[in-house]
Amino acid sequence: MDLGLEGKVAVVTGGDSGIGKATAEILLKEGAKVAILNRSFDEIEDLKAFGDPFPVKADITSLEQVEAARDKITEHFGPPEIVVHSAGITGAVGDFLDDIDDEGWLHTINVNLMGTVRICRTFIPAMRKAGWGRVVLLGSEDAVQPYIEDMPYCACKAGTLNLTKNLSKAYAKDGVLTNMVSPAFVETAMTNAMMRSRAEERDISMDEAVKSFLAENRPGIEVGRRGRVEEVAAVIAFLCSTHASYVVGSNWRVDGGSVSTIST
Repeated sequence: MDLGLEGKVAVVTGGDSGIGKATAEILLKEGAKVAILNRSFDEIEDLKAFGDPFPVKADITSLEQVEAARDKITEHFGPPEIVVHSAGITGAVGDFLDDIDDEGWLHTINVNLMGTVRICRTFIPAMRKAGWGRVVLLGSEDAVQPYIEDMPYCACKAGTLNLTKNLSKAYAKDGVLTNMVSPAFVETAMTNAMMRSRAEERDISMDEAVKSFLAENRPGIEVGRRGRVEEVAAVIAFLCSTHASYVVGSNWRVDGGSVSTIST
């Protein structure tokens, strides 16, 4: 399917690995001009096989750095028309009362929620001016499904879901369509680190760590495996496309069936 992305200027945050990198690859293959916004760049050389990605260093906890990145991208490619915000962290984890202090909460919020706010505040104005834009925010099953050891992360993703709906109400009339994609337990550097830690704690292999985590912590994942980054990226790419012109304010789950409820 031709996604109608030829020549579109796209920004992918967190695009040097995981879901962000897989998304950048699809967008490049579709002919988009892709800028990758990240704190560092270790793994994007292979993307050059699909196009000419433009790396821009920025920390999403700094509005000044995000705005400077926007200016560099605009100078290089022109005003961004698509933003995929994939950057984020696991943040503070543990027992709500005993393990997570104010600093842990605030750091998680500053990166995962306020980082999203900064990206949207910075890149949406040019889209409004042009009368066309796509914003895809990376959420999580955690936005609607509680995990008591990950409360700061869950709260941030719930906030991102609410932000998605509010942005869609505010700017769809200007041609800027905002949606959210919510994966669950995808094979990324983040979940690899989680599984390595679990394997070390239990003195088991990585495969055994994944299997036990699925059985004990994610029994709702009906397909019985971790997701693949390209499976999430395919949905993101569709939402960026001209074919998604009637899709706005939605939350697309790519979670293997993990979330049990039928509501958002």
